[in-house]
Amino acid sequence: MGGEATAHKHGTCPGFRERTIEIYIDADACSVKAEVYRVAERYGLKVFVVANAYINVPRDLRIERVVVSDGFDAADDWIAERAGPGDIVITSDIPLADRSLKKGASVIGSNGVPFTAASIGMAMANRELMSNLRAMGEITGGPKPMAQRDRSRFLSALDEAIQKALSAISLDDILTAIDQEKSAESLMYFI
Repeated sequence: MGGEATAHKHGTCPGFRERTIEIYIDADACSVKAEVYRVAERYGLKVFVVANAYINVPRDLRIERVVVSDGFDAADDWIAERAGPGDIVITSDIPLADRSLKKGASVIGSNGVPFTAASIGMAMANRELMSNLRAMGEITGGPKPMAQRDRSRFLSALDEAIQKALSAISLDDILTAIDQEKSAESLMYFI
């Protein structure tokens, strides 16, 4: 596949800093890992597969298995400490989605529905409501199984998030290069 998905090829434009997009998978209950691997390979992106137990991952230098302690929320903490602007987090864990959004990462649920700053509050409230209903015995059973439509929606959302991150990196790099060029021009004025 081509090179890594960056705003430019290294060394082709002075003043640009090279930044990459990283994908973090909250892997313990993730049903779309294979889809993430396929898309990440196409773009040449680094993927961190984070779980509190050993999980098989493809033999690919860009895919890194991270096994954390089995402490409560250890995988969530590992991801939240590292994800930031331009990164993509794949999780169905709503508190992790909230933490990742606050760090500037894009977040996609394994059902293909992106979490956003506008939707996370309602998701947190719904999570609390469902937790209370389960505690009262009103709801039993888990989420419905993944349908092909959900996988297609996920692939589309992931591709869109990557394209958005690439655009943001490109714009940020252009603005940085302009600032550096202005600084160089100012310095030349005083010399």
